[in-house]
Amino acid sequence: MTSIEWTNQTWNPTTGCDRISPGCDNCYALTMAKRLKGMGQAKYQNDGDPRTSGPGFALTVHPDVLTEPLRWKKPRKVFVNSMSDLFHARVPREFLARVFAVMAATPQHTYQILTKRPDRAARLLTDLCRCGAGHPPGEHFRSSMEWAATSHSDSYVPGLEHGISHRAGWPLPNVWIGTSVENQKHADLRIPALLQTPAAVRFLSCEPLLGPVWIADHIWQACTCCEGEGHDESCARCADSHCDSGHIRQLDWVIVGGESGPKARPMAPQWATSLRDQCKENHVPFFFKQWGEYAPTGYIVIGGTSRGSILTGDPVDDLGHRVEIARVGKKAAGRELDGRTHDAYPNPAARHG
Repeated sequence: MTSIEWTNQTWNPTTGCDRISPGCDNCYALTMAKRLKGMGQAKYQNDGDPRTSGPGFALTVHPDVLTEPLRWKKPRKVFVNSMSDLFHARVPREFLARVFAVMAATPQHTYQILTKRPDRAARLLTDLCRCGAGHPPGEHFRSSMEWAATSHSDSYVPGLEHGISHRAGWPLPNVWIGTSVENQKHADLRIPALLQTPAAVRFLSCEPLLGPVWIADHIWQACTCCEGEGHDESCARCADSHCDSGHIRQLDWVIVGGESGPKARPMAPQWATSLRDQCKENHVPFFFKQWGEYAPTGYIVIGGTSRGSILTGDPVDDLGHRVEIARVGKKAAGRELDGRTHDAYPNPAARHG
């Protein structure tokens, strides 16, 4: 089980990673890997490049844990790779196919994959079959996935003897794929790649949120079934993600959170409330995970602050007032935004093209 607020279970078929952006600077997984290495944990004995990784945090695949979800009978939300990035460049394509084969064979679970490398996810999961028969995007990777689920494959996964055949559909209806967004620069880089990735649910994790982020321009796209004659209410592809103006929602969920840990950077409240308001206006479920180490004091000031407090974010009015926040610790800061919790989840029935 896990204490992560938006999931029930973690599953780490790979461990280790490399820092690639400011959101990685205080990576909790890197710190935890160093501790686990010192405790003698077998999965964390390979050291990564000290410039981008660290002790116990080299990218390592773990075939021995692939079958764990086959033993979980009760449905659960499963965060895939809380200690790694499934789409890291050094995760072999064949191993990825095995991971997806397990997810396809366990439809009772919902798998939540979070990556800072959505460009690789998009390339792999839309890879065309090379047989020349004009198969749809993703068919080549899906063929690899189905091959990995059979006893005839070098990538055979014990417990999948009956294969997954074509029952699962594509994209897999129980797999959600999201990308991490810490600031506007990386929103602009990663969201377009995520939108090219086939997934039952596409989501953003804006944690740690290090600056204001505008996502509203990415949420809707024109729905092709609405061109010319208007929307057909029986169009299953649109499901409940359709709006009256003939558009379909591309982003299904947004998670927001501040940073925790000894080197945590503060999150300005208006960064979080802006994302909440963008989600509300565009009918996107919003989940506020935590404030992190810092929380607003309730004061808006221009000049000096009370001892131990700081001013953060852009001014909130023309007079230059800023929101005051203070370091109070993760537990004391809590997870209420403007006096309430936000625990919305996406509707997995919404489907995308």
